[in-house]
Amino acid sequence: MTEVKKQKPGNSVLGLFKEIFNWYPSSYPAAERKLLFKLDLSILIFACLCFFVKFLDQTNISNAYVSGLKEDFALNGNELNYFNVCYYVAYVIFQVPGMLLMSRPQLSRWLLPTLEVLWGICTFAQSRVTNVHQLYALRFLVGMLEAPVFAGTHFILGSWYSGPELFKRAGTWFICNPLGSMISGYLQSAAYTNLSGVGGMEGWRWLFIIDGIFTLPVALLGFIVFPGVPDSPKPFYFTSDDIALARARLARAKIRKPGPLNLDVFKRSLARWHIWIFVLCYICMIIGGYPTSYMNLWLKAEGFSVVQINQLPTVTYAINILASWLGTTLATIYPSWTIYTGATGGMVFSGICMIVWNIPKALKFVAWYVFGVSGCLSPILYSTVNTVVKGDSEERALIMGSMMTFGYSFNIWVPLLLFPTAGPNGAPRWRIGWPVAMTFHILLWAGFITSLLLHRRE
Repeated sequence: MTEVKKQKPGNSVLGLFKEIFNWYPSSYPAAERKLLFKLDLSILIFACLCFFVKFLDQTNISNAYVSGLKEDFALNGNELNYFNVCYYVAYVIFQVPGMLLMSRPQLSRWLLPTLEVLWGICTFAQSRVTNVHQLYALRFLVGMLEAPVFAGTHFILGSWYSGPELFKRAGTWFICNPLGSMISGYLQSAAYTNLSGVGGMEGWRWLFIIDGIFTLPVALLGFIVFPGVPDSPKPFYFTSDDIALARARLARAKIRKPGPLNLDVFKRSLARWHIWIFVLCYICMIIGGYPTSYMNLWLKAEGFSVVQINQLPTVTYAINILASWLGTTLATIYPSWTIYTGATGGMVFSGICMIVWNIPKALKFVAWYVFGVSGCLSPILYSTVNTVVKGDSEERALIMGSMMTFGYSFNIWVPLLLFPTAGPNGAPRWRIGWPVAMTFHILLWAGFITSLLLHRRE
């Protein structure tokens, strides 16, 4: 049901296993396999590290909140939601401008590494805040600087890769989302246990310092190896033949290179169904997935220790990693709607458990962990956008930026209504929020299936 050319795994489990790990098909010429390897070493490694530290930072604020920040600043209301509001307001405002800049060949090579340096500085600064208002301001700056990273990386991947190779790499890259969240939990646990009081600082402050230490070397690597788009200035490790082959691959896959950036981009994008369906899908994904990352709040309410609160949710992230990598890979072999349907079924199961709520604690753990199967939903959706809209580079950038803009604009105010931290409907019970989240996961599935049907009709 998609344009992706499905690979044939053969009739055996061994054939399927080989196809899953077949990143450099023998049917490709040697020069093309070498080019893919160079792209993986440059784009994929930097993008994975960049995404890892981004989600390390994004999860830090929640882990810091349950590891002493709440008590140190006497936070007893919805401050955790307000931290996220500050972050996502900036994230929304700078999303489309950042994406359009990413589509410019002269800028795309340097934009992400430069932003990495700046948000590393802001991450260090979060370790030295003395009041909650300083933290609000820094979360805004971090959101502004991180805005183009997620959709921008998908755009870069779609500018070099196509078909099954794109899906596999998008899924591999996306595992750095849960991996960053997972490592953050272990780092916060270690910081709370071993670094509390060192240098006169609480343990939660050290997590931001550790994050900043990770960030700056990643930025330096980006300046050296990140290639931008094929029409960007050539990095040292690419030969002229490599660039010529990359452009020939784009022409063969009918991926159009960047053109003029003018008002016509908006006119033609709004006149097509792509932006409307894909933006709606991402809004549903954001709302439906919001509460699934707050298992630590449930653990805190249940009276688990700080170490357990930081470590037990990492199982969800491990499942997320497996689902992201395996789900996107299987989507190159089997129809992507089957993978989406299976993952949505898991989300509905966990949603029902949370709505009922009064269930055995062991089943509650299972429900939290099954939420991890959602890891394949986002990379499959964005790879589908790259595939469906490959003929218009500017429309593709605008759609991805708009998905993030409108998706996270809902993240600014919906959590305050549906997922408050305190109150009778507050975390982690969310009597109103859980039914709404499950409904939006079903709507996401319906929107994704609709996009495949419309694309097949075209």
